[in-house]
Amino acid sequence: MGEKAYAGGMNIDIHAQNLELNAPLRAFIEEKMGDLTHVLGDVGAASIRVEVGIPSNHHQSGPIYYAEANLNIGGNLLRAEAKNFDLHSAIVDVKDEMKIRIKKFKEKLQEKQRQPVPEE
Repeated sequence: MGEKAYAGGMNIDIHAQNLELNAPLRAFIEEKMGDLTHVLGDVGAASIRVEVGIPSNHHQSGPIYYAEANLNIGGNLLRAEAKNFDLHSAIVDVKDEMKIRIKKFKEKLQEKQRQPVPEE
């Protein structure tokens, strides 16, 4: 089941696997992913697909919750994923990982803009 939201110029598409996507969980995900708009700045239109859940109903050991995020910025796809014993911690971890990926992406964009144009 997917839920759509909109935060600061970014579409947020939320999906849950093997767990219920209730209102407090949806609000928590929207809040955390909405924080990414500060890092994104003015790179253009962006949309993010977030999936949270439990890998299988039979999984009983190790980090049982996962969160993954796929961020589309102008045709470029950035992906982050995290696993944790706590669902909220997995969501925070994936947000932090996505922040790092966005910063690297923006640095690459700036490097491309700085490169001199060859003279003919």
